[in-house]
Amino acid sequence: MLAGEYFFNGDVACAEGAIAAGCRVFAGYPITPQSEIAERMAHRLPRLGAYFLQMEDELASIAAALGAAWGGVKAMTATSGPGFSLMMENIGLAVMTETPCVIVDVQRGGPSTGLPTATSQGDMMQARWGSHGVQEIIAYAPSSPQEMFDFTIKAFNMAEQFRTPVMIMTDEVVGHMMERVVIDPEKIQITPRRKPTVPYEEFVPYRAGEDLVPEMACAGEGYRVHVTGLTHDEYGYPDMSLEAQAALVTRLADKIRKNSDQIIEYEEHFIEDAEIVIVSYGISARASWRSLALAREKGIRVGMLKLNTVWPFPQERIAALAGTVKGFVVPELNLGQIVLEVERSSAGKAIVKLVPHAGGGIHQPEQVLDAIEEVHQWRG
Repeated sequence: MLAGEYFFNGDVACAEGAIAAGCRVFAGYPITPQSEIAERMAHRLPRLGAYFLQMEDELASIAAALGAAWGGVKAMTATSGPGFSLMMENIGLAVMTETPCVIVDVQRGGPSTGLPTATSQGDMMQARWGSHGVQEIIAYAPSSPQEMFDFTIKAFNMAEQFRTPVMIMTDEVVGHMMERVVIDPEKIQITPRRKPTVPYEEFVPYRAGEDLVPEMACAGEGYRVHVTGLTHDEYGYPDMSLEAQAALVTRLADKIRKNSDQIIEYEEHFIEDAEIVIVSYGISARASWRSLALAREKGIRVGMLKLNTVWPFPQERIAALAGTVKGFVVPELNLGQIVLEVERSSAGKAIVKLVPHAGGGIHQPEQVLDAIEEVHQWRG
């Protein structure tokens, strides 16, 4: 994509961000409100000598993306709620096999087929806990088409840096809203794949360095690699011992946990004097700006902590704020998910007020303002 200013919806911006990050295989299946990502990739990738694959379902889509990554390219898939549920098993496979890839979930109302064309943020806990076993997840939550472009690039970079699947947890409103997107190739930084530097005979596929992330040899490069979803040793071969399970799963978790300061991103607005902090993400954070302004007009000192990454969760920052503010207001398009993390992190030191919404639309400013005023008036 040439440098310049464009008028994109969020889905198209996501596709362009993936291409800018080096994505050369997209495997997906049509589902509203994600389909514009697939359509854009179908149009753009063949012109770059790359590959668009429409698979028979979402299970095959993520499997193809994982296979493409092991074939040596950067790969992505995209879906919405029902398809996201189908991908869970292979998301766990990606974690266990340390396969870098990007998974986009353009959330819509549920459960089941729910509201195919209307918004929601009901998959946030599924992103973290949907697949079985012990795992750590990286997930971004863009709130604009510009962030869809920028965060998609970041997602690919994190996937390569930590050899892990990375999620973009967006929603129908952000996916479909049309806004200016500025593209400046000179400011785009790309993280390359971590390739082995040792001779073939010395390579140990899952032996990690100090950052707990092993180098990745792909098919056709001459290295011997065994890839399995079973618990395995450093050579990639199944090992059912307690020692192997402890060593592998602990490393998979620690490579995210111990590097969380490199991953977690948030924005702070009017925090310096805030007595109440809005904690939100995606379109809900965007919709809360008017509420913040209305509250400040009434003399209530309100700030905002906008979560750009929801996983890992910025628990240390919430804990620090909990010692200085009266309370948190958490608007989200579900009946309470990320608010539970705010409650856990604040550990009873501040009021935590959820502003729930079942989806299908976004919060009205007055709904969030009412919650702000309720916390402001609380006498404890």
